[in-house]
Amino acid sequence: MSGSLNHAMIDDTQAKAAQEYANHFGQPGYNDPSNLYIDQRYEGYTAENQETWQILFDRQMAYLATHASRTYLDGAKLINLNRDRIPPLADINARLKPMTGWQSRGVPGYLPAKSFFACLARREFPTTIVIRPKESIDYLPEPDIFHDIFGHVPLHADPVFADFLQTYGLAALKTDDPYHTERLARLFWFTVEFGLIREDGELKVYGSGLISSPGESRHALVSEEVDRRPFDLETVCDTAFEIDHYQPILYVLESFEQLRDAMHTYASRLLGGVEASARG
Repeated sequence: MSGSLNHAMIDDTQAKAAQEYANHFGQPGYNDPSNLYIDQRYEGYTAENQETWQILFDRQMAYLATHASRTYLDGAKLINLNRDRIPPLADINARLKPMTGWQSRGVPGYLPAKSFFACLARREFPTTIVIRPKESIDYLPEPDIFHDIFGHVPLHADPVFADFLQTYGLAALKTDDPYHTERLARLFWFTVEFGLIREDGELKVYGSGLISSPGESRHALVSEEVDRRPFDLETVCDTAFEIDHYQPILYVLESFEQLRDAMHTYASRLLGGVEASARG
C-alpha cells in the first residue's frame, strides 16, 4: 500500500472492537487486557512487506552486532529473530514464555496509557502488527512491527529486564497521580526507548528507539552533540524529553540490575510495596 502502512493483516471489525475497548479501559466493565488484542492474520503481509523487514534487519544487525548490548543480542538469538521473514508472534511466544513468561500480543495501534500499563503488568507486550511502507523505511513516526519486535522483544528474554518491565507496568497502572505518571513516562523514554548501557568499558545501545533506528543508533554513540549522563532514577524522572528530533540527552546504565533495583525501590516508595507477580 503505497505511502501508508499495509493494514491487510488486520481484521477491521476485530480491530475496531479492540480499539474501542482500549479507549474505555479502566471504566466499569473495561478491565480485561485480553480484549485489547487482535489476530496477526499473517497472510496479509505482501512480498514488499517481507522485503522491507529483510532490508531493515540486515542494515541494523550489521551495526548492532558490535554496538548493541550483549543482552539484546543474546535475546535476539534466544527468540530466533532472523531476517527470513516478519516473525509470526506465535513463534516468538513459544520461545519467550518458557524463559520469562512474557508474550507479544497483537494490537490495532496506539493504546491509551492505562491499557498499555495493564498489559505490561501481566507480562504481555502490546505489539503493532503492521510494517512501515518501503518508501518510509528510514523513518516512521508511529510504531510498527519492526520497532516493536526487533526493537523491544529481545530484551524480554532477559529475566532481569523482564522483572523491571513488569514492575514498571504495575507501578504505572496503579498510580493516578499526574506527577508520578509524568515521571514514569520519562523513565520509560530514557530507558526502554532510548537507553544506553556500559559493557566491558564500552557504550552500547539497548533502547528500542535506538535499536530500530539506523540513524539514531549511530548518533547516540558517536555524536559530540549528545550529553551522555550516568543513570540515576531521580535525575532521569526529572528530565523532560522531546520526540521530534534526535535525543540530545541520554542516560547510561552500568547494568540491568541497576535499572531493576531502582524500579523496585521507586515502586515500593510509590505504592507501599509492589512485587512482580510470579512468572508464567
